[in-house]
Amino acid sequence: MPPPGPIPSSQTMNFPAPGLGLDQRKLDSVRAFLDPEEAEEGEEGQLLEPQAWRTYVERRTALREFLTSDLSPHLLKRHHARVELLQKCSYYLEVLPKHLALGDQNPLALPNTMLQFVDPWKFQRMKRVGTAQTKIQLLLLGDLLEQLDRGRAQLDTLLESPDPRPFLAGWGHVERRLSELAAVMDNFLAMMVPGRLHIKHRLVTDIGATKVPHIRLMLSTKMPVMFDRKESVAHQDWVSLRWFVTVQPAAPEQFELRFKLLEPRTQQECTQCGLIPVAACAFDVHNLLPNRAYKFTIKRAESYMLVYEPWRDSLTLHTKPAPTEGARPLPLGPARPAPNCPL
Repeated sequence: MPPPGPIPSSQTMNFPAPGLGLDQRKLDSVRAFLDPEEAEEGEEGQLLEPQAWRTYVERRTALREFLTSDLSPHLLKRHHARVELLQKCSYYLEVLPKHLALGDQNPLALPNTMLQFVDPWKFQRMKRVGTAQTKIQLLLLGDLLEQLDRGRAQLDTLLESPDPRPFLAGWGHVERRLSELAAVMDNFLAMMVPGRLHIKHRLVTDIGATKVPHIRLMLSTKMPVMFDRKESVAHQDWVSLRWFVTVQPAAPEQFELRFKLLEPRTQQECTQCGLIPVAACAFDVHNLLPNRAYKFTIKRAESYMLVYEPWRDSLTLHTKPAPTEGARPLPLGPARPAPNCPL
């Protein structure tokens, strides 16, 4: 599967939607449909009338071009990959000014400056709205993509039918199905990026004569954090971990690395777990047990603007066996031991 293209960190709902449907000139050339009775005029085993046959060939060719271009398996495969990527992204609330108050000559306030004017309780409520909107949007994307898959399968089955008469008799239904799939594709493409949140109440508390620009809230995305499977390796009593983000952020990010010994055998081994704050894309975890399996997970550190983060990458590595029996590791150093640290 080819890797999906990058998603900008913050976009509006205005996503360019390519045209979907049959070439109108081709449809106009075959607008005179045949009734089922007309399609069955010829006796079984005989060819259709010349005009009916030409109509059949034109419509079949137009439908085949549609299925190999506008709704091709390659295009649907790319859409599946992009939806899977969106389901792994982190979603944040972004506070932006609409415009300056009339007569105000000051520059636009920075989002972090504007937050001091935002009512904290109302802001938390909008974060819950953003979480709900993101979940609904991801569910709708999956449902619309399933509709496109089913629609293509139905049209492909009709196209492969060896009998031209049912094809001609059902052409009106085919056109309606194409129109429905066009609307589904338009909706799907419009939902591929997060958009603006609808605000029913003011977020800024009245602050007297102070002029504050009107606020708009947007949902933004950050690409998922992924372990580098080739560069992350296990040694006898330590592991070297590397991770990355497909679209590098403008500013350094903070991460949370968790690790846990799988299948501990003693109560003391249950302490072989921890959470490590990391301000880089690499970290070495030392003082592990040899010849044991460890699970590691990586995610961004929690932030005030985060509204939804449904996924985190995980990796299981097996340390190498010790050269001699009886060697015991030293107590954990870089991590903060925690008896209960679910991954």
